[in-house]
Amino acid sequence: MTLFYTLIVHIIKRLLPVAGWFYPKIRPFYKGRQSQKDYQSFDKKPHDKVIWMHCASLGEFEQGRPVLEKLKEELPTYKILLTFFSPSGYEIRKNYDKVAWVCYLPWDTPRDVNIFLDYFQPDMALFVKYEIWPNTLRSLKKRQIPTVLFSGIFRAGQPYFKYHWFKQLLHSFDMFFVQDERSLQLLQDNGIKHVSLSGDTRFDRVYDISRNPVDLPLIQAFVNHHKVLVAGSTWPKDEALLVQYINQSAQPDEKFIIAPHVIDESHILQIERSLTQSYRRYSRLSSGDSVDFQVLIIDSIGLLSQLYRFAQLAYIGGGFGVGIHNILEAATYGVPILIGPNYQKFKEAKDLIQTGACISVDSVEQGVKSIERLMADTDLCHSLGQESQAYISAHTGATSSVVNYVLEQQNMST
Repeated sequence: MTLFYTLIVHIIKRLLPVAGWFYPKIRPFYKGRQSQKDYQSFDKKPHDKVIWMHCASLGEFEQGRPVLEKLKEELPTYKILLTFFSPSGYEIRKNYDKVAWVCYLPWDTPRDVNIFLDYFQPDMALFVKYEIWPNTLRSLKKRQIPTVLFSGIFRAGQPYFKYHWFKQLLHSFDMFFVQDERSLQLLQDNGIKHVSLSGDTRFDRVYDISRNPVDLPLIQAFVNHHKVLVAGSTWPKDEALLVQYINQSAQPDEKFIIAPHVIDESHILQIERSLTQSYRRYSRLSSGDSVDFQVLIIDSIGLLSQLYRFAQLAYIGGGFGVGIHNILEAATYGVPILIGPNYQKFKEAKDLIQTGACISVDSVEQGVKSIERLMADTDLCHSLGQESQAYISAHTGATSSVVNYVLEQQNMST
């Protein structure tokens, strides 16, 4: 099976440059790896002590970030290597100043992986959430490099618990830190004993963000004591719901901040053309401009986690598609949350729905009615928001568990 898998990776590696001619979004995926294939530009010294953290994309980076930054504090003489699988994560964080090097995960072939490991020689490897690469894991195990997966979450239907070859890969890890009891039990039932129920490091990340607000004077001027709905990571079906409320039901004392998941020009124009109420783009707003408009469209990246603090109500997109985006970023500010119907794979959504702090709607009509009710009742929003904030506070602490384990392992190896 390993030979067959490796052959498939080689085939994909050869075909992607051809596919890139027809699908431009693929090009950064293989060109980035091609440009760093010998790693000589990274200037790694033979004596450097290295902690390697791998993230699939930007979401996993934010999940792993509290661990990374705490390790930077606790192990100041170590260098940290950060890798990404996807271009979206790499392009946004390639200049991240808390680490020594940022690069792409190598192709998962024995040769590519060994070139990578020979150059960086990590003292420990950390994988965030669910990154399981067979040849990479086999090489790490062969070299006896301690390997950890944290913020892991598993389901019985995953191939790791169905097929022997996949199941064996789990034994390549020296330690698992998982988010929930179900994941703990699944691993233990399948012979994995080195596992700890630590929780999800995303809670620590969003908690830290809420305690370190960034000054946003343009947003503050726009909000100016109005009732505000902040809609984050929205898709067209989410926007149809929001626009119907804004155009038909919005009150004069209400304002709306919409941060779409896709911010290309055509999508922003689509939102603008659907609105009958006044609006502005964030990129075109300057200090001293009039803020006498009702809808602010966020057409830049990196603001969303700071915007929810201005909200009376948050709407998180994705629930009318493949699944919701990050609801914890809103919950940490003590804000009630609306989502679409596709949330079943997200434990935090199910938990918050049980507390009443999160409400799932199945249609535009139901969503509009929920917004009407919540925007009209500040006391209800405050009460539900307290449930959100309490949920976040009760689930912090996963970062300490992971960091303490890493420190213990490194102390034992010195």
